[in-house]
Amino acid sequence: MESAWNRSVLRTNNERLLLDRLRADGATSRAELARLTGLSKPTVSTALGRLEHGGLVREIGKQAVAGRGRSPVLYEADPTAGYAIGVDVGRSWIRVGVADLDGTVVGRTDRPNTAADADGIVDAIVEQARSAAEEAGVEWSHVLHTVVGSPGVIDTATNELRYAVNLPGWGRREVTDRLAASLGTALELLNDANLAALGEHAAGAGRDCRLFVYLHIGTGLGSGIVVDGKLFPGAHGAAGEVGYLPYGPYDEDRARTRGLLEDAAAADSVVAIARELGMADVGSAKDVFLAARAGSTTALEVVRREAERLAYAVASIAAVIDPELVVLGGGIGDSADLLLEPLRETLGKMTPLVPELAASVLGANAVLEGALASGVRTVRGLVFEAWQGVQEVVPAAGAADA
Repeated sequence: MESAWNRSVLRTNNERLLLDRLRADGATSRAELARLTGLSKPTVSTALGRLEHGGLVREIGKQAVAGRGRSPVLYEADPTAGYAIGVDVGRSWIRVGVADLDGTVVGRTDRPNTAADADGIVDAIVEQARSAAEEAGVEWSHVLHTVVGSPGVIDTATNELRYAVNLPGWGRREVTDRLAASLGTALELLNDANLAALGEHAAGAGRDCRLFVYLHIGTGLGSGIVVDGKLFPGAHGAAGEVGYLPYGPYDEDRARTRGLLEDAAAADSVVAIARELGMADVGSAKDVFLAARAGSTTALEVVRREAERLAYAVASIAAVIDPELVVLGGGIGDSADLLLEPLRETLGKMTPLVPELAASVLGANAVLEGALASGVRTVRGLVFEAWQGVQEVVPAAGAADA
């Protein structure tokens, strides 16, 4: 005899299967769901009735049919059953987005990071998140999970952040605990390059790639590795931290505090090279690339030298990981159109292992897109698990049009 426990597990599996199907296919009738899943029509009707009563599924109208037959009712997964917050924290900007369960961004705020310390960053994130939700008309109680993308290495075993050298104090555990308490949501902290890689896989240059690497070049230097649609963080969350590769003569003091390749290839080094070559007035790496676009021979030489240094990172990645594709992104990566040709040329001289190279499609939005994609995936699970606690018997949806 089938036990009550087995019946409950079977029912849960059927409901999850239908919900996943609706999210993948969009509006679908009961009869079509039965055909796609192999479940009986009565089982589909009962499961949809429960899901609709729980607010996870909703009717959205009827399907037009030829002739006089009854039009079947169409159902979809209700995207308003829960919301996720995504955050991109950088030295210059804080970007915050709110997304529904379809992954649609319904609210967003982008503001310069003017915080004087880590506590100021917490206050800015909370204020921007609540502002974005309010502007979107989302009740804060429906926001269930927040994903924060940040520079640094996040230990997946302890959820502790290390080496966020460009955001002093931000890595302290009590700071992130305060952020979670102030938001009142579940909180996940992930490396910004990893999230950018997820974003490019979901909606950018890495789509359809089984194994690719996102190289984040900006204030710092790092990379995210995506294998079969999932991040590869390594044993301690440090996989892809190419900024810590040694580059040039070994300096013990500097090696203790910051990666030598990051020193040589990130934004500050671009400015330093430009000034060494006589561009005394440049204030940022962006200024250098703008001058290169305008035809400055000195700026083009700076770009060439930057590409040579980045080639060291790409060659190391290619030799260890053998990716299908390396995507260039971040503040400097946004100028990949200027970097790709000298980068390929240098790689061809340096190593026989030259992967395909491409510019980021998402640009400055990559980290936030990845944070939202990760958050939405988590909220979908949280909403379903919370709903499973409702044990009341729900009448089955009518089967007349099944």
